[in-house]
Amino acid sequence: MKPRSHDSSRLPRAVAALACLFAGIALAQPVYRNVDKSGRVVFSDTPPAADVAPAAPRSGTTAGAAAGLPYELRQVAQRYPVVLYTSEECGPCAGARSLLVTRGVPFDERTIKSPEDIEALQRLSGQNSLPLITIGTQQLKGFSDAAWSQYLDAAGYPKSTQLPASYRNPPARPLVDVQAAAVPLPAGRSAGDAPAANSPPPPPPAATGPTPSNPAGIRF
Repeated sequence: MKPRSHDSSRLPRAVAALACLFAGIALAQPVYRNVDKSGRVVFSDTPPAADVAPAAPRSGTTAGAAAGLPYELRQVAQRYPVVLYTSEECGPCAGARSLLVTRGVPFDERTIKSPEDIEALQRLSGQNSLPLITIGTQQLKGFSDAAWSQYLDAAGYPKSTQLPASYRNPPARPLVDVQAAAVPLPAGRSAGDAPAANSPPPPPPAATGPTPSNPAGIRF
């Protein structure tokens, strides 16, 4: 009986098939959501450590509003509260608000109107462009459906609404409450005696035009 000959041409094909197999395994490697104690979301191929404590709840969604939410959604909203910063003359702000409402994300809205609001926004984000969203401690500047959805997914918010039919988000409020922020005058002084230096500071210079984080070129 003749020994069976080996077809050497099959060897390269077998090696190529194995290479494809291992490549597929590598591509199928899961991506994990790691959240540190401050609430910052990081995507990695390393699973989170079992002894990592969850992020502490942060202020944002009010206790009264959170009380009417389903249990799992309430836990997410308390850990990673969502705050949306908008203005009246901001086209992308409407799309940002629509995304949150469509997904059923409970959120607080802060409007930027007064010079005090603009100054506070500058301190918060380092710029005056809108919209701005905070998810826990994560800031996202400029509206992007894909980017915002990715972070909302990572925080644990559902992809479709789970809100009760009767739920309503709190009404939008100014970023700065001017009356609450007013400093009382010393005894014996009247409002007319207050120095002119206490008047609200002028708004910062307007942006020169659209930027990657401010595609609409919003100006204050």
